[in-house]
This record gives sequence, C-alpha cells and structure tokens, in this order.
Amino acid sequence: MPELAKAVAEGFAERIREQEDAWLSPLAVRSYETRGRAEPETESDLRTPFQHDRDRIVHSKAFRRLKHKTQVFISPEGDHVRTRLTHTLETTGIARGVARALQLNEDLVEAVGLGHDLGHPPFGHAGEEALDALLREHYGTGFRHNEHSLRVVDVLERDGRGMNLTWEVRDGILNHTGENLPSTLEGRIVRIVDRVAYINHDIDDAVRGGLLAPDDLPRAELDLLGDTGSHRIDTLVHDLVETSAAAGDIRQSEEIGEAMLALRRFMFDRVYLGPGSQAEHARAAETVGRIFEQLRAHPEALPPAPGVLPQRITDYVAGMTDRYALAYAAGL
Repeated sequence: MPELAKAVAEGFAERIREQEDAWLSPLAVRSYETRGRAEPETESDLRTPFQHDRDRIVHSKAFRRLKHKTQVFISPEGDHVRTRLTHTLETTGIARGVARALQLNEDLVEAVGLGHDLGHPPFGHAGEEALDALLREHYGTGFRHNEHSLRVVDVLERDGRGMNLTWEVRDGILNHTGENLPSTLEGRIVRIVDRVAYINHDIDDAVRGGLLAPDDLPRAELDLLGDTGSHRIDTLVHDLVETSAAAGDIRQSEEIGEAMLALRRFMFDRVYLGPGSQAEHARAAETVGRIFEQLRAHPEALPPAPGVLPQRITDYVAGMTDRYALAYAAGL
C-alpha cells in the first residue's frame, strides 16, 4: 500500500497539468503556475496549491466562526435564516458553476469564495459600519472587511503564523469588494457572484423575517430577473456566463447588471440600512460600542498579542461572533 500511494502521488501533478491544458481556457490560471506563496513551502503530493489553500481555509477557526455571524439578522434564532457561513457556501457553489461553464480554474474560485468573508465582524453590515465609525473617530483609521479578511489569512490564523496562501487566492480575497478588481478572472467571478448570492438570499430572509412584503420588491427588476430567488440567480448566472464568454472577461450585460445593482440599492435602503432594521442596527452599534470603549479603557482585557492598541482591538472585535459579542457586552 505505501508503494502504491507513492506511485499515485508522484504522477498527480503531471496529470493535473495535462488535464488543465486539455480542458481549461487559455485565460484560466493554471494550478501549478501560481505566483507562489510569501513563504516557500513544499506543496502537497495529492492536492494542487489552490486545493491546499481551500483546505486551510475550511479548517481555520475563522471559517468555523462564520456559522454564528449575521448575514441580515442579529443572532438569528430561526433554523432557516442565512448566516455568514451559509452565504459563503452559496457564493462558492454558484461561483464554481460559473467557472466550470467558462472553463476557468474551479479550485481557485472555490478557495477565494470560501475565504472572502473570513474577516467580517459580527452583526453584518451594521457591525462593520459601527466598527469603522469607532476606529475613524478614535484613531483616524477605519475598517473594511475585505482588508481584514486578508489580515486573517496572512497574520491571525494558526496562532499568528497565518495560512501562507497563494498570491492568487489572497488577491481574490482582498479585492472581492472595494475599488480594485481581482487580477484573475477567477477572482472576478467571486466578486460578482458574492453580490448575486447575498442580494437574492437576503431578499428571501427579509421577506420571511417580516422586514419586507413580497409586494414591496421593485416590480421592474423582478419582471426582468425573475419572481423567485432561484429564477433570479439563474438569470444572473446565464447572463454572466454568456456576456463573459463573449467579452473574454468577467462581465454582466448592461441591462442585467443595472437591474442587479438596482436591487442592491433597494436592499441597502430598505433592509441593510433601512428604517425597518433600525432597532437591529442600534443594538449592533450599542454592542460594538460598549465592547470597543471597554477595551480602549482596559487594554489588559485583550488577549496577549503583538501590535498597537487599535489593531489589537480591531482583531479581537472583528473576530467575535454575534452571540459572543452579545454575551461579552452583557457582562460589562
């Protein structure tokens, strides 16, 4: 058995190279042509570098904590309400399907998709907004979850050693939102599909949770994209695949892309930052604020870690789950 395992492992990388040359688009990143890791290391005999990154992300503490971080509702009790973890899984599944249709590297897409929200703080958009405001007020810095996601994989995980991920995965995680586009087409898929996923599943959760009635949804966009979440996702994915294939880049058609952005604006106005969720936002801001001020006044309460106080506070607060933050604040 050991001899057989060794023989299979020795031929693995070469078989993957041959398969990718035969199947992948010329525009795809090849698994063994990565720009590498910050710290050189011996790669796995039975996993590509991107598969290795995927496994490091899935086995990380930050990934496990996503199951108790909010997508829309704070510390939801319903069995069917999305969390940051289910959002991550939905995004990754859709993105892999797009990558397969375009003959791009599914393993790279999967690693970026699974890692893109590792740095998200508790309480969803409200928590990110509260932490950003506090850091700007007291330290003149700020908070962006994509930047913190990169910090999680580069520095915080594995007891401060970081995950040492490949350049392409790190680039996709950092640039899944914000001003800069990912450098790879695979990363750009995740950037768009992230929105495809959260807009549609958050509509579902907002209707189920009573923040929206079905008739509240903008009719023109639904007439174009579809009346159900699955129909809208199917429309958006088909448009993304066909438009991208014709362009040689990751793009949406102007009509479909604008309809999706209109739905996104609607969700920010009515749900994420809207009047119906003001009580949830106030609860999130009050909780984050109490914890933040306590840690500023009593830095000895922070876990031992190197670095300046603002960064240590950021790392600790952003790593909290909803329920841990609520319990921590209640004990102050």
